[in-house]
Amino acid sequence: MPSQGTIGDRVRGLRLSRRMSQAQLAGPDLSDSYVSLIESGKRTPTPVVARILAERLGCTTEFLLHGIEPRQRIDTELGLRHAELELNHGDPGAAADRFGEIIKAAGEENAMLAAHARLGRARALEKQGKLGPAVEAFERLRREAAAHPERLADLPLTVALSRCYQRAGDILRARDLGGHALRQVARLGLTHGEVAVELAAALIEAAPTQGQQNGGLSYVRQVLADNGVPTVVDREAEVHALWKASVTAAQGDDSALAIRLADDAIATGRPTRMAVRLATIAMEWARLAAGGMHDVPLDEAYGYAKAASEAFAVLPATAPEYAMSRIVIARLALKLGDLGQAAEHAGSVLDTVDEPSPTAAAAHMALAQVAMARGDGAATESLDRARALLEELGSTADPGNRRMARTWRELGDLYGQAGAREQQAAAYRRALESIDVRSAIVTVPVDSPLVR
Repeated sequence: MPSQGTIGDRVRGLRLSRRMSQAQLAGPDLSDSYVSLIESGKRTPTPVVARILAERLGCTTEFLLHGIEPRQRIDTELGLRHAELELNHGDPGAAADRFGEIIKAAGEENAMLAAHARLGRARALEKQGKLGPAVEAFERLRREAAAHPERLADLPLTVALSRCYQRAGDILRARDLGGHALRQVARLGLTHGEVAVELAAALIEAAPTQGQQNGGLSYVRQVLADNGVPTVVDREAEVHALWKASVTAAQGDDSALAIRLADDAIATGRPTRMAVRLATIAMEWARLAAGGMHDVPLDEAYGYAKAASEAFAVLPATAPEYAMSRIVIARLALKLGDLGQAAEHAGSVLDTVDEPSPTAAAAHMALAQVAMARGDGAATESLDRARALLEELGSTADPGNRRMARTWRELGDLYGQAGAREQQAAAYRRALESIDVRSAIVTVPVDSPLVR
């Protein structure tokens, strides 16, 4: 049964395959000229006319209108849900493959399903760290959203692009897109929900260096104030049980139940995912406060850091974030004058984190800050340990690792405070070497006026 092309193409293809004339297809209630206009694409049949034509052509109305049979459409919808579960609770690489299969199966005649599958694939590419292909995919989707707003929303795509450009080193384009998204959410008065949280995460990730201003930080603060850091509950086992049940139902040809179970699995995992995202925002907000980058009461920042740490402690997958949150707490405790708490939190990280790692280096740097505050001569020794760890990581760290660059820069600052000028200059050099990330994005044609 032909399925390519437009509604008109399908009407013509089915009519010819059944050796019917346009007059025969029109019958007593339609005109052959009207059938001709439908086949040429100059008219779109109403639902009533589509049902009449489908009956005479021996196909379903669903197939005639969308190029896909009801069962095929259900299977495609189910495939989208399972790919979404793979993306958030499985392997992003496998998710990208699943979304790719759906794109091929849906085809251009099923524009809505294909668009959602392409969006899922772009997200999977980003999650794998394939920033160049991800940006290219998001840019194409954004152009499609401008032409067909009924298929895709522009705002989530703008936020995703801002995040990708930021991570790939194109800071100016990331800020342009972030500013555009910020104006949209301001018009909507939006501070709750996934779009608001993702925008806040992108804005905090793009926070400027000390001394610069960033209007997005006030939005980040409002999102945190309105949402807080929800309690995290580990429901991963429940998600996977529902997912497995959905697959089993699909194998037993109970597609309706399979979709229902997949929806339950997605809904079960969403609150935890949102809570972890908010915890990440809270930790980054507290880290900026510890660095003196914005005017926030230290006790407020300390509260956010503690809430983030409690959230990260629940999930095995967020163990690295949990360790980093304790370093942020240590730095805030130092600023609040509690040197004992600062040393305790930083030291506890070294008891649990494998070395070498950027987190272990950061813990040694926090201990160096405590030593300097006490007037202890051990500060340089702690900084040298941090430097040795970072140098050991140098051969294995990904090119363009922004976190590594930031750690080297902070190490240079601390060497400067300790009066070790030669080591300070060397650390700053390593920070510059680490931040060379412009090559992470392949040449991507951008024709949106928002990012010129």
